[in-house]
Amino acid sequence: MIKRFVLLLCILTLGLGSFARADEGMWLFNAFPKDKVQAKYGFAPDQAWLDHVRLSSARAPNGSSSFVSPDGLIFTNHHIAQECIHDLSTNGKDYMKNGFYSPTRAEEPKCPGVEFVVLEDIEDVTTKVNAAVKPGMSTADAGKAQREEMSSLEKECSINGMRCDVVTLYSGAMYNLYKYKKYDDIRLVFAPEFDMAFFGGDPDNFEYPRYDLDISFFRAYENGEPAKIHDYLKWSPVGVKEGDLVFVSGHPGRTGRLLTVDQLSFLRDYQYPMQLKSYSRRIAMLQKFSAASEENAREAESDVFGLQNAFKAVTGYQDGLLDKDLMATKAADEKALHNFVNSDAKLKAEFGDPWAEIAKAVDVQKQIYKPLGYLDNLGGFRGDLARFARDIVRAAEEKQKPSNQRIRGFQDSALPTLEQRLFSTAPIYKSLEQALLAESLAEMQDVLGADNADVKKALAGKTPDERAKELINGTKLDDVAVRKQLYEGGEAAVKASNDPLIVLMRQIDPDARAIRQRNEDEVESVLRRDGGYIGKALFAKEGLKVPPDATFTLRLSYGAVEGYKLNGKNVPWFTTMGGAYKHAAEHGSKPPYQLPESWLKAKSSIDLNTPFDTVSTPDIIGGNSGSPVINKNAEVVGIIFDGNIESLPWNFEYSDKVARSVEVDSRAIIESLRKIYHADALANELTGTEGGAMKPNPQNKMRKPVNKQQ
Repeated sequence: MIKRFVLLLCILTLGLGSFARADEGMWLFNAFPKDKVQAKYGFAPDQAWLDHVRLSSARAPNGSSSFVSPDGLIFTNHHIAQECIHDLSTNGKDYMKNGFYSPTRAEEPKCPGVEFVVLEDIEDVTTKVNAAVKPGMSTADAGKAQREEMSSLEKECSINGMRCDVVTLYSGAMYNLYKYKKYDDIRLVFAPEFDMAFFGGDPDNFEYPRYDLDISFFRAYENGEPAKIHDYLKWSPVGVKEGDLVFVSGHPGRTGRLLTVDQLSFLRDYQYPMQLKSYSRRIAMLQKFSAASEENAREAESDVFGLQNAFKAVTGYQDGLLDKDLMATKAADEKALHNFVNSDAKLKAEFGDPWAEIAKAVDVQKQIYKPLGYLDNLGGFRGDLARFARDIVRAAEEKQKPSNQRIRGFQDSALPTLEQRLFSTAPIYKSLEQALLAESLAEMQDVLGADNADVKKALAGKTPDERAKELINGTKLDDVAVRKQLYEGGEAAVKASNDPLIVLMRQIDPDARAIRQRNEDEVESVLRRDGGYIGKALFAKEGLKVPPDATFTLRLSYGAVEGYKLNGKNVPWFTTMGGAYKHAAEHGSKPPYQLPESWLKAKSSIDLNTPFDTVSTPDIIGGNSGSPVINKNAEVVGIIFDGNIESLPWNFEYSDKVARSVEVDSRAIIESLRKIYHADALANELTGTEGGAMKPNPQNKMRKPVNKQQ
């Protein structure tokens, strides 16, 4: 199927109308539009180039990363590494505040519960998944059969330490089996201070110009030694200039470009408003918690950052859907495809009216969205301890079933990842856990109502604050040994436990499972079947030249380093390290515009004209954070850490008029490592040099920016 997919991609050259725009595309590595890139930029990556980049890329727990040395060195963002940095900040050490650097490998500390994976192979399993559906099956039974087949394929594949996931593409028109190599011994090498990694704070988030050193480095180990990596990305000795072709290899989270108008309306009118309201109250709660003490602020820092980032992102997505022109374009695209199906008797007979069926499923989605979110997705029971309890309770029941009949996430192939998270030695802060649980219980009570049966079970006649205090003070799940004893003891141990969080999850889980089952039967199964029909209709009309929506799986985007014009003003493609000092001074050098002491001391020694943050047109979305930006030689020229606010509607429609990806320039990274952080061993490992001098490249000279500097 993969060969046929690529063949069709090359053969079909008809125009895409409104479906393909400019450099749009988070492309599958097994279906990259080489000819399209060649036609515009004069370069077509061959299969060896694509394989090398794929094998050099890695998925982080919450984003993207890449290998950048043969000794397992991993390059990603600070905000992707934050959980590890935060968890290692114990015994009076605060690596979030002060940064971290290990000059020797012997001093690199292990991150608790962290796993990175590399995509080693892709197998098309569409025929196998679809063959599980037998004639006469109901939609719910068909969905169940497909889930069981997917789990069976994953189990068969997950041997010798491999992790395998069946990935749904084009809403269910295609299924690929992704085979990953796992690295679960991950150690921290370098992280700058939070003030520099998130310089400008929430006010500058999703904005540009930017002056952030949002980077971190890990190292993967195997058998106690640095992993030996064959495919890794080399560091560019020259950087980029405006107009250069660049590629972004990463793991974009979710996009909704192929959703129906009914699905988009659900997001706009229902889901996003609820999410924004929830984020607002949670941010306010954590800010109040943080104000109580310096230690509270340290404990909650990462959570506050994450919620503020999510609030701003969803606000941008919502603004995109509130754009009448965008929605009109979506409606026109849908109508054209609908008319195409109706004009072909064979297609109409095969597909029926999938848009109408999806509309019915969306109506069900509206009915169950709130209880699904608060019960099954644990929106009413936030915090690590509550999730530990639910995982233990569910695992006890699920592990008694055949692997392919379990809830996804509890199959044999998925258990190693679940166990790594469950048995993590990361510190647990009970004061923060109590605050998170109290707020989520209060929110669930407000949204579902005080008379809701599950709210009553959860609160047990107490206020949310009283109940959270009782549950967190009473639980022993902050002890890894206790979690292991319950998990390994199975159903008997869970039933016998009087741990209050375990007892609570035993009470809540039957209703959570019931609402989950209804979602799978009446929503997800319909969306997979009828979304698949729409995907097939799109194939029939346009060929396979439209990339599937993002699924937090590896994709390759491309575009150019390019500034833009906003409100009549030219916005240059780069800022400079010197601009960071100016930006700080313009804001009184006060948080969040306060440069760390290391930067103040080094000002006289660094080249202030060094390009710092840059913008380009490759197609990205949340999840691409940490993606390497590479040139046509597959050399690192930067790292994605953000998009401007104008890029957030890319969730639904790509445009390169003013929307841009934002990245840290590779030259600023080396300048910082050598002259600010004195991390010469790390810089040498990246550049393959000693003593600070890069190996000469006779083909290129150092490229100096030509735009007006920021």
